[in-house]
Amino acid sequence: MSGLERRRFDALVIGAGGAGLRAALSLARADAHVAVVSKVFPTRSHTVAAQGGINAALANVTADNWHWHMYDTVKGSDFLGDQDAIEYMCRAAAHLVVELEHAGIPFSRLPDGRIYQRPFGGQSQNFGGAQAARTCAAADRTGHALLHTLYQQNLRARTHFFDEYFAIDLLRDEQGYILGALVLEIETGELLVIEAKSTLIATGGAGQLFRTNTNAHINTGDGLAMVLRAGIPLEDMEFFQFHPTGIAGKGMLISEGVRGEGGYLVNGAGERFMERYAPKAHDLASRDVVSRAIYQEVAEGRGCGAQRDHVLLKLEHLGEEVIAKRLPGIREMVQTFLHVDPLHHPIPVYPTAHYTMGGIPTNRHGQVVVPLGAGEETIPGLYAIGECACVSVHGANRLGGNSLLDIVVFGRAAGNHIIEFLKEQRTHRPLPPESLERALERLQRWDRRGEGESVDGLRRALQETMERHCGVFRSEAVLLEGLSKVREIRDRLAHAILKDHSRIFNTARIEALELENLVELGIATLVSALGRTESRGAHSRIDYPERDDRHWLKHSLYYLEGERLEFKPVRLKPISVDTIPPAERVY
Repeated sequence: MSGLERRRFDALVIGAGGAGLRAALSLARADAHVAVVSKVFPTRSHTVAAQGGINAALANVTADNWHWHMYDTVKGSDFLGDQDAIEYMCRAAAHLVVELEHAGIPFSRLPDGRIYQRPFGGQSQNFGGAQAARTCAAADRTGHALLHTLYQQNLRARTHFFDEYFAIDLLRDEQGYILGALVLEIETGELLVIEAKSTLIATGGAGQLFRTNTNAHINTGDGLAMVLRAGIPLEDMEFFQFHPTGIAGKGMLISEGVRGEGGYLVNGAGERFMERYAPKAHDLASRDVVSRAIYQEVAEGRGCGAQRDHVLLKLEHLGEEVIAKRLPGIREMVQTFLHVDPLHHPIPVYPTAHYTMGGIPTNRHGQVVVPLGAGEETIPGLYAIGECACVSVHGANRLGGNSLLDIVVFGRAAGNHIIEFLKEQRTHRPLPPESLERALERLQRWDRRGEGESVDGLRRALQETMERHCGVFRSEAVLLEGLSKVREIRDRLAHAILKDHSRIFNTARIEALELENLVELGIATLVSALGRTESRGAHSRIDYPERDDRHWLKHSLYYLEGERLEFKPVRLKPISVDTIPPAERVY
């Protein structure tokens, strides 16, 4: 243990997606010594897959202001979002989009040169009125443009990158300070201890919990699981978003931007069925509403295809010019994976696992917070931002276009707060040996020989169980059965082996560690879903079909120890405006 290589930094950022890179940029520009650890090359982080755009009330296409954006976000969250954090995000949006433009993002343009904005689901003018166009787009490759721009700006600022390193566990002392992390270089298997005065987790979501998902293979909830093992709870894990338009049977995302540009859904009878479920917004209702509608159409026998197991997304009527200019990536993807041209053929779609709305509980500065008596306390030196965090601006359902906004707003906020924290934390706290030993135990558990189940087989079993037992619609009986199965998978994983131990490549060990993370997050999701006996946003209980504000206007907190749940109230008081009271949510 004493022979391990050690490096020291002012700040450690785990994850090189848009959130981590935005925070690192603030730190590097303030002359902090910052390290970014990423298990893939930074521009392969999952932010690159975001297609549709980033929300900001610029009013370039329709009348708009941040108050309307805030209202739509609170309503979209099914009133579970914390209104102080939502106000902060929506007020900052316009400034940060202009900042990104100046940093180099090639946004699509209107004829007069201003940033193009497209309509997205759940957007309105004048607090629920006419459809707004709020989503700033770089064609249908906005995340790609954002990630590459932030990476280039970090190179310019001399941020230190540890590419293709896997974070094994957080390091902490007896006083609760987080002191960095133990990481592993994937290519060589060499361990590295990174000591840091502050540690920021930006590892993204856990979409790989589900067999059919829009997420990269790297989205295994590593940061979430590290926090759980450190004794910190996870918030609102029952709320997992299913995107309504994944390619049927495959999961690849067909952006909401397709519907924003005028595409629409039809069932097996050729009917535009969303008019029945959302009389005003139609195909641009919020994602949970559209996902449930598609699921219901198929369940009631009105699906398309030989198996009647999907619906169709039509965009042929948009014409070649619009598709080539606004949706070139979508057309290319459909041609690649379905071997048809969406200019001439509709796209078969079905809801697919997409976004983790719960996560590590934080305040709007990115500080990780845990309940303490009637209030809460911050975990010193620990921050979380992006999809792995729960601030909570998305509540029970995220609006499209708010995820890219979330990562840049709170990436900047966390970076700025860490700068102030470092002014007080001048020296490194001593790292206790037992903290390192705990982290090393995770690796040592996989030094196994003999016969046993394979890790990849257990991963498939987990994903199929979660998809079958924790999907768009849920019930107590189905959730309980799923929980029993995932606990059984956890027990079986304790005896699993890596393939061909004599010639092991380090990725096999990484996959085993990722599966450990996913299993604990699967249990967290199922336990949290069982605990919430109402339907709200993406959490639809057929045995409790109504939203229950009297009993459930609160966040769940899941603790690893004892698999227990606690709760805390939703923050209904914004910073400077009146509270938006819970109301019936219709589109």
